[in-house]
Amino acid sequence: MAGMILKEDVEKVRASADLYDIVSATVTLKPSGSGTYVGLCPFHDEKTPSFSVRPSLGVWHCFGCGLGGDVFGYVEHQENIDFREAVELLADRYHIDLRYEEGSARSEHTGSKRSRLLEANEEAQRFFTAQIVSKEALAARKLLGGRNFSQAECERFGCGYAPQGWDNLVRHLSGKGFTQQEMLDAGLARQGQRGIYDYFRGRATWPIRDSTGRTLGFGARKLYDDDSIGAKYINTPDTQLYRKTQALYGIDLAKKAIVAKRQAVIVEGYTDVMACHLAGIDMAVATCGTAFGAEHAKIVRRLISDDSLGAVQLIGPLKVEGQPLSSRIVFTFDGDAAGQKAALHAFSLDSAFLSQTFVAVADGNLDPCDLRIQQGDEAVRSLIAGAKPLYDFVIDTAIGRFDTAFTTGQMGAVKAVAPLIAQIRDRSLLDIYTRKATRRIGVELDLMRREVSTARRQQHIRDEDAYAPRRRFPQGERQGYGERDRDGGVYGNPARRKTLERRDMNEQTYYRIDDAVFICEQQFMAMLIQMPLAVDREWFTRLTLNNFMTPVFRSLFQAVSAAGGLPDENTPQGLWLHALSKAGGPMLEQVINELAVMPLPLPSSDNGGQDHGGATAAGDGTGAPGLHRPSAPESQYAAQLLVRLHDIGFMRRIGAARRRMAQLPDGAEKIDLLGEITKLETARKDLQDQVYGNAAA
Repeated sequence: MAGMILKEDVEKVRASADLYDIVSATVTLKPSGSGTYVGLCPFHDEKTPSFSVRPSLGVWHCFGCGLGGDVFGYVEHQENIDFREAVELLADRYHIDLRYEEGSARSEHTGSKRSRLLEANEEAQRFFTAQIVSKEALAARKLLGGRNFSQAECERFGCGYAPQGWDNLVRHLSGKGFTQQEMLDAGLARQGQRGIYDYFRGRATWPIRDSTGRTLGFGARKLYDDDSIGAKYINTPDTQLYRKTQALYGIDLAKKAIVAKRQAVIVEGYTDVMACHLAGIDMAVATCGTAFGAEHAKIVRRLISDDSLGAVQLIGPLKVEGQPLSSRIVFTFDGDAAGQKAALHAFSLDSAFLSQTFVAVADGNLDPCDLRIQQGDEAVRSLIAGAKPLYDFVIDTAIGRFDTAFTTGQMGAVKAVAPLIAQIRDRSLLDIYTRKATRRIGVELDLMRREVSTARRQQHIRDEDAYAPRRRFPQGERQGYGERDRDGGVYGNPARRKTLERRDMNEQTYYRIDDAVFICEQQFMAMLIQMPLAVDREWFTRLTLNNFMTPVFRSLFQAVSAAGGLPDENTPQGLWLHALSKAGGPMLEQVINELAVMPLPLPSSDNGGQDHGGATAAGDGTGAPGLHRPSAPESQYAAQLLVRLHDIGFMRRIGAARRRMAQLPDGAEKIDLLGEITKLETARKDLQDQVYGNAAA
């Protein structure tokens, strides 16, 4: 096995990897000023964004769960792989050849297990699509053609055919250099008594991809009566790549539309996804062999998340600019018993998600594919446009089974619908739907309330308020100030600058204290991490531990020294942060991550918040982005912070010297100490005169 990846190749991958593109593949990111983007954390369940990304620095951090790091750390957590595999995965993505310490080339290294499984799936997809035009695949072509899908449309969705033979795919992949174990691990083959054999045989196939377009597995439909597997549809078993509880067929095609329209349509089959997209419903996806669950909901919610009112929690269907329909998640359940059961299953999802959930049921219980065949594209579009809120659908369906013209029918409806209303965990909606059902049935409100309360106690329903604020930031302060103030903004407004500085103090998790000294030290360390070239090198070398009082910043100052001090201007940005994190170790890693994404009270640029307004240094000649070259206001702010640190350092030395002098008897030692104090006071005054003189000039 090859040795460690050469450091220069690791840095080449770091320089090439676009953190924004990688994160935004699964998280909707919105600008928050000062080059920072925010979104819902992909690593823990949250409803108010606390996940921050700073692409220009190549760092991310979640203030909710505490995770953070560089682009490699993100891939490690997202893909559940180690550092080496993360480097190799990104190298594959950006077409970078890696070299290893023992001198072997990438071509000699089989690659990470995960990357090999991805390659095996991609090769299997090429094999299946090539087979769809074969003579044997006539049944598959008839199936697709009978659903009004042309050859070009089938190619668009990657439809393929798995031959009936025992090991056609196995032999094909073997010829491409894949091992039997890799085929088994990818879920493409199974182990039999006579060796491994194809998992998919004699079936029409669809590739199941992630949001970036990587093939993770397959879905396959039965074509022949003599198929040894009785199930109409089968999917890739759970593998290192594929998890059915997280897979959504069509997400690669629908992601862009879901983000733009803030709508998602959940259908029940692969052909339904195809029909919807061809009818213009380009935000349609389908689950793969399992019911829509909590993990699926997290994926969809991260894509349609909205934070347009800052810290205010937005719940329910919202108007979307330029779109005729409000934000929503639409399920195309059947109107039969199975569809109603599926709708009831959705009640287990969280209230914030359910408040935007709708149900669309076609006349005759047709699925979108059959609806398109019988009535055309317009009927599919009308189906989605006419969707009914989930709560209304379930409650109306239950009541509709009874003839409420009779007292016994009314009571039957009450008994049927009360347990359903009781499952609405959100207490702010519970009373509204209790009243709506009461009016629909025609009974007294007290009767319905008693039945609902009884059912709620019996079912031990968790009480919650989806509309209650879930924020850690003061209202109105969540959005970055710099994004709104192009002409100096916070930097030119002392009051608002202080507000942002105190917000930074309140948001951090590593030291809880409202203190001017702490704020100064925190702002300086953030400047040092984000734009070290703004810090005057000569004045920085004069700093000592005595200039810092906060324990965490004293340790961080030592970490900077351990990393070699201030970097030179040709140091790549990513390498500076990596070196600092490595020197600080695991105890300071989270502190460094938080400071790296912390907004600073500086003028914003006019480039969409992607930087602070200054230029970028040339880097090391390898293409890696260099350190941020500071603008005049940035250098001035860094100088002000540096002067404050030096000033308080002088103050502490003078104070210590005076205390010592007070304890000494009259004599030479006391006179010498007085002279030292005089020198310190003169140096402190000169420093202040220099600062205020420059400010006046």
